[in-house]
Order: sequence, then C-alpha cells, then structure tokens
Amino acid sequence: MTNLFKTSLGRLRIIGYLEGFSLLVLVFIAVPLKHFFGNPELVKVLGPIHGALFLLYTVSALSTAVELKWKFSAVTWKILLACIIPFGTFYVDYTILKKERQL
Repeated sequence: MTNLFKTSLGRLRIIGYLEGFSLLVLVFIAVPLKHFFGNPELVKVLGPIHGALFLLYTVSALSTAVELKWKFSAVTWKILLACIIPFGTFYVDYTILKKERQL
C-alpha cells in the first residue's frame, strides 16, 4: 500500500477509491436519509468532502494523463467519466489503472 503513494498512478488509484466510496455513501445512504426521512445532516457533512475528492480526482487524473502521455480519446476521458458514475472509479481501476501499473 505504501508503494501506491510513490507514483501519480498510485495516488490516482487511492483517490479514486476514496471518491468512489464517498459517491456511493452519498447516493445510496445520505440522499435517501435526507429525502425519505428528513435528515439532511449526512449530506451536509459528506457533500463537501465528496466535492473535494471529486476535484482532487479530476486534477490527479489530468496530471497523471499528462505525465504518462495518455491519449485523451483512448484513456483519459474514460477515467474522467468514471467519477460521475456510481461504481465507475472501481471499474476503471480494475480495467485500466491496474493494467497501467503493470506496464
């Protein structure tokens, strides 16, 4: 796990997991609590955290794409799209980022 922090790809993968997890908690737990049970507290706390992770993921993805010379039309757009789809960052990590690490 500590080796992941040493490369931009490793940091992107970690941020992707955090961003993906925060999106899942927000969409499947916090928002239903707010709308069905009238309890907006978790959304108030998790919303800004998820927003910060979303921005961090986007900047990290673009930075990694430049560093590793990814073609936007082949790789980068998929990684950027993943952060707005529930489970997207986990899918991209499994199908693209894990393979990139092995190259």
